[in-house]
Amino acid sequence: MAYFRNLGSKLNDMIKLFNKDERLLILINADPDALASAMALKRILYRKVQTVAIAHVNEISRPDNLAMIKLLRIPILKLTPLLAAQYDRFALVDSQPHHHPQFEKIKFSVVLDHHPLKKEKPVEALYMEINPDYGATSSLLTEYLYNLNIRPGKLLATALLYGIKTDTQSFERKFCDVDIRAFRYLTKFYNPLLLQKIVRSEFHKEWLKYFSLAFRKVKLMGNGASVFMGKVESPDILVILADFFLRIHNISWDIVSGIHQNSLVVVFRGDGLRKDMGKMASQMFGNIGTAGGHKQMARAEISLDKIDNTHCQQFILQRLSEINLKKRIKSKKPAGNGVTALKEKNDAEKKACSEE
Repeated sequence: MAYFRNLGSKLNDMIKLFNKDERLLILINADPDALASAMALKRILYRKVQTVAIAHVNEISRPDNLAMIKLLRIPILKLTPLLAAQYDRFALVDSQPHHHPQFEKIKFSVVLDHHPLKKEKPVEALYMEINPDYGATSSLLTEYLYNLNIRPGKLLATALLYGIKTDTQSFERKFCDVDIRAFRYLTKFYNPLLLQKIVRSEFHKEWLKYFSLAFRKVKLMGNGASVFMGKVESPDILVILADFFLRIHNISWDIVSGIHQNSLVVVFRGDGLRKDMGKMASQMFGNIGTAGGHKQMARAEISLDKIDNTHCQQFILQRLSEINLKKRIKSKKPAGNGVTALKEKNDAEKKACSEE
């Protein structure tokens, strides 16, 4: 059996899209998997076009991301309209156009991703591969490199290996055989000391105050937890706290939220056993903001203008209560008469605010 899929003709179709006179910009919502995947795609295409660069749409503040960019020498730019105007072609990795407002404005030649597809928001590109079975887009790009007989250098191999490690949470989250084979293959080329230094760069000292605040503000709801942090200097703080609270015994899901700039950012984490966090995020906020993700991790962003004068924490708990109520009513068998139906609905409403 072949180590990876045979993608020869498929990859040739992608490469033929470009010519030497064009300038290519690879766009990402920067995290380890996206950074590594962008590096790999740049390595594949840099001789096929006049120039290729990587641009991010988010603020990069997490220490491991900053360490990765510095130690692995990743040249990266912030996306602006002026920058975009300088390029002829655009590629998107580890995201889909509907994942960020700035992506939606761009016509992509290539889209490579591993996040779940949304039927109501189809992806359009001249070439695309979106495979939700893969634990990381870095695994897909490793497969591409292998098929093209491109041996990854130490910096690229270290980046891809770290991308797989983070998105599969060291193979504790969903993964497939390709993720394992890609990880094993990359260990032949990576730099273990560089990887170790990146892995250990998790927190800014200035962020310790947020842990103290989170411990005081956490609301426990059965086997779940919710924390509203107020204003935060970076949404990355919410991600780190959400990951932390999931490590607590008997906590199987959590929602950590905060205000950044003019948006309410909500980060969801779960163990994947009882709740689908991507579905929960979409049900709670999909009709008023961007929301979605995986079964174990998801995210939503809502403009503060859409929340009116409701306190953000109350707004989140109210939305959570509403989907719990709908779930309980839906699970009930059809009532025999109107009185019984009304009683069941009232009982469901009384229980809606308490979460299993």
